[in-house]
Amino acid sequence: MPIYDYKCSKCGHKFEQLVKPDEKPPCPKCGANKAERLFSPNATVSTDKTRKRSLAQARSKAGAVKKEKDVAHQEYMRKEMSEHH
Repeated sequence: MPIYDYKCSKCGHKFEQLVKPDEKPPCPKCGANKAERLFSPNATVSTDKTRKRSLAQARSKAGAVKKEKDVAHQEYMRKEMSEHH
């Protein structure tokens, strides 16, 4: 059974629910049976534009991680040099 995202039409509460595809769960906040299934952001269609955007985000994150590692290595080397001299 898949997990779907829902929004209650009565109170506006957003929630996830594990349900059969043809079921409509009640709102856990107000109990109304007026939940509408939302478009899941994980179910997006992959296009050249989305792939390029994902690649750019991954490169940016990798660059930040590399910078953090480089700074940590420089601090380690400074500490080692000061302890041995």
